[in-house]
Amino acid sequence: MKKKIIIKYGELTTKKENIGLFLKMLKKNISFTLKEEEVEILYDSGRMFLSCEENQFEKVLNKLKTVFGIHEMFIGYEIDSIEMENIKQSIKELIQKKNFHTFKIETKRSNKKYELTSPEINQELGAYVLKNKEDVKVDVHNPDIIIHVEIRLQKSYLYFEKEKGLGGYPVGTLGKGLLMLSGGIDSPMAGYLTMKRGVKLEAIYFESPPHTSMEAKKKVEELARKLSLYNQEIKLHVVKFTDIQEAIYKNIPHEYLVTIMRRMMYRIAEKISRQENCKIIVNGESIGQVASQTLTSINAINSVVKIPVIRPLACFDKLEIIALAKKVGTYETSILPYEDCCTIFVPLHPVINPDIGKCEEYETLIPYEKLIQESIKNHEIIKITNQEKKFEDIL
Repeated sequence: MKKKIIIKYGELTTKKENIGLFLKMLKKNISFTLKEEEVEILYDSGRMFLSCEENQFEKVLNKLKTVFGIHEMFIGYEIDSIEMENIKQSIKELIQKKNFHTFKIETKRSNKKYELTSPEINQELGAYVLKNKEDVKVDVHNPDIIIHVEIRLQKSYLYFEKEKGLGGYPVGTLGKGLLMLSGGIDSPMAGYLTMKRGVKLEAIYFESPPHTSMEAKKKVEELARKLSLYNQEIKLHVVKFTDIQEAIYKNIPHEYLVTIMRRMMYRIAEKISRQENCKIIVNGESIGQVASQTLTSINAINSVVKIPVIRPLACFDKLEIIALAKKVGTYETSILPYEDCCTIFVPLHPVINPDIGKCEEYETLIPYEKLIQESIKNHEIIKITNQEKKFEDIL
């Protein structure tokens, strides 16, 4: 028997003619994630097989938990035979090392020409385990262990415990998007869910010095670093928004400050998206959560761009978003008390049903096209990778 890590694809198997493209990208992403490990990767349309030193198995499994496109993974045992007697002998060897009182056999038979059906294999192997392991019995509902058996064309596989993967599609298979990344809880989760659908991300952050601090910028860099764990690298576009924001504050009715500010951000995001060949803009808006996220506000803000805007959190409530942020590991960074430009100059009573005509009228009061061109021309690009650092270390 050869010990291997075996990966199941899940949703990728629905791709049929295009599955080769998805599996090639999955292998590429896994190779990048495991670049510091000595791992051999082989795959076919049904499974991916990883070979490494036995003392590396747990470390490799933990790293694979950050790769989108993996449905399940497990440490399995490869048998160079599909003969029942060889499978039985391998099971006998393996179960002697395990402590259990109840068990169940589950067989997957991709080799449909095999002489026995899956239920027949379950019965024969179950009877064999009962004869060769003392004080055990079958429990098909709540067993201590499940002995998984897979019979393929020329080889068979045995495994016990499975690990859930992240699912989704491999990052990079569906092109690029630009994430509007603030320092809050929501936008990193919008990015996470977009990457799960196979979209590679760049990010844009609007800073407004001296109204926003260097700590706020570093906080966003840390959030980008956490997201890069799933994306290999995040190219962060840092746009100085001070002149635009001050012009809005001085010249535009205050109830429209947030609406006009967001319209300017969308215009800038669209231009940078087109420069970087990003097909969509992604943001963390959730319907009704704040004044700029009512349906009327979303429509008024969205009307300034022609590029699609994706809102993965549109129908999430705040508690669901917080729970996801805690699971992903961004929550503690997001709640650090450093304001971004979305939380400064906020009026006491922002308009919740803005009129597009008024937005266009008020925008004539500022030279926004020139200001936008200057902000894009002078914006900073930071390439961020997943290098383990504490937030205090990057301040």
